Order: sequence, then C-alpha cells, then structure tokens
Amino acid sequence: MGTVGSGTDAVAAERGRLINVAYRLLGSVTEAEDAVQDAYARWFGLSRSRQEEILSPGAWLTTVTGRICLDVLGSARARRERYVGAWLPEPLPDRTEWNREGGIGPADPADRIVLDESVSMAFLVVLESMTPAERVAFVLHDVFRYPFAEIADVLGRTPAACKQLAASARRRLTVARAEVTASGRADVVRRVKEAWETKDISALVGLLDPAAVMTADGGGMVGTVLRPVEGGTRIAQYMVAIADKAPGLELLERSVNGVPGLVAQRAGVVMTVASFDVSDGRVTRIWAVRNPEKLRPWARDG
Repeated sequence: MGTVGSGTDAVAAERGRLINVAYRLLGSVTEAEDAVQDAYARWFGLSRSRQEEILSPGAWLTTVTGRICLDVLGSARARRERYVGAWLPEPLPDRTEWNREGGIGPADPADRIVLDESVSMAFLVVLESMTPAERVAFVLHDVFRYPFAEIADVLGRTPAACKQLAASARRRLTVARAEVTASGRADVVRRVKEAWETKDISALVGLLDPAAVMTADGGGMVGTVLRPVEGGTRIAQYMVAIADKAPGLELLERSVNGVPGLVAQRAGVVMTVASFDVSDGRVTRIWAVRNPEKLRPWARDG
C-alpha cells in the first residue's frame, strides 16, 4: 500500500489516491481536501530522519488520512444533528464541467476523484448510515482493497474486529444495492425531465415508483422541504409545484457522481442538482441538493 521511499515526488503522487479515499469516507470534497492537506502537513512536520525511517510513505499517509477522517466522521454526527433538514453528500459534476474558479488550482479534485459506483449518490447515502468505524473498514477494504492488518492501524482495533466491521457494513449495502444497477437509467431520467418541464403530473406518477422517496438538502440556506417526501404521487405534485413557483427554471441532463442526473438552473445559476436511483424502469429515490455551499463545483465560469 503506497510507494517505498520518502522522495518528495513519490509522496506528492499519493495525493490523488488519498483524496479518493477521503471523499468516499466523508462525502464532502472540501472536507476530503482538508483531511488530505492535514495528513501532508503532518508528514512534512516530521524530521528528515523520521521520514527516512518510514518504508512506505503511502501507507503512512493513508493511515493518518484514515484517522483524520474517522475523527471528522465522529464530529460530523454531532454537527449533522444541528443541520437544518436532511444532510446529503456533495454531488460531483463530470470532470469536464467542474468549475475551476475559487482557487482550486492544480490540485483540482476533478482531475483526481474517480467517478465509479462507489461515489454514486445511492452508494454514498448508504455509507452515511454506517458507523464511522464501519465506514472506514468497508471503504478501505472493499473499495480500495487494503488488508485488515493495515486497517487495524487506522481504527486501533484488531484485524478480526475490522473484518467484522466491514461485514456489518456490507450487509447494510447488500440490501440497498439491489436497486442501484438498473438499465435504461438515462432514458428514465430524460423522461422525468420532459414530464417535469411540461408539468405532466400523470406522466411523472408513471415514472415514479409508488413507494419512491425524495430527499432535499438546502442546509437552511435556501427554501426546501425539511423532511423526505414519500410516495410517487406526492413527489410528482411537489415537482410540479416547484415548476409553477420557479418560472424560467431550465433543466439540463448532466452526469451527477458518474451517473445520469438533472441540473436545474435559472439565468445560468445552478439552483439544484438531482440524483436518481432507478429500478425496473421507475425512479425509486431522488436526492436533490440545493445547499449553495455544496454546489460550488457546478458554478459556471463567467
């Protein structure tokens, strides 16, 4: 795990992998960047002789990043209890559309975060339901294939205990993942867009699973429902009500965390990024992120 030797280039080359780990652990680009930056600060705070004693800087950086993320996850639980409404992970645009303003610069996460199933909104939301220790054990082992002996160093537990944590996390995910892989997702999302634009409630109801759930995240900064909207008919009515209240809203088909989604913008400003889970040709879950602090990567340049 990692590169042998303590050369500056070898250490810098670990950044991309560390950001991928941290984003999956935290569900926040900003927090992931901060965690990795903290890990690097600790590395460069070591004496030269101590750095040279470390055979694998990559393993050392991963362990430190994992511990930092574990601490962040612990404090995040308390913060999210105070969060206004539902908390959702930050949605990621396709790397070609990532806004590079705001000083993101050469370390732009768009060039580093691999958009695969493990960053889909459905996957990240299930990760949020895990305990911090379960999440760390599962992500490091099942997603990044780290051995439990090394994960034990991150969690301060035995390898056997870490294996049990990953197994517990896996059971949670098995139930949820049954609905994640669905063919024709792009076609369903496109038809949702068309029905939403024409305010066709009956068409929307037909595209939504009767037991569908829509969760919105406004963070108390913009108006949105504070509790999940349950049931296809209620969701369709709510979507049409939004369209009625927001004249000039433009819907765009965009990749969201690597899968088809919708972006709503007004006068060129992104207002909402919506992710969908699709099963048997119908939408089962909608996650709508409206908190502007989570939409910074989606802002269009001047």
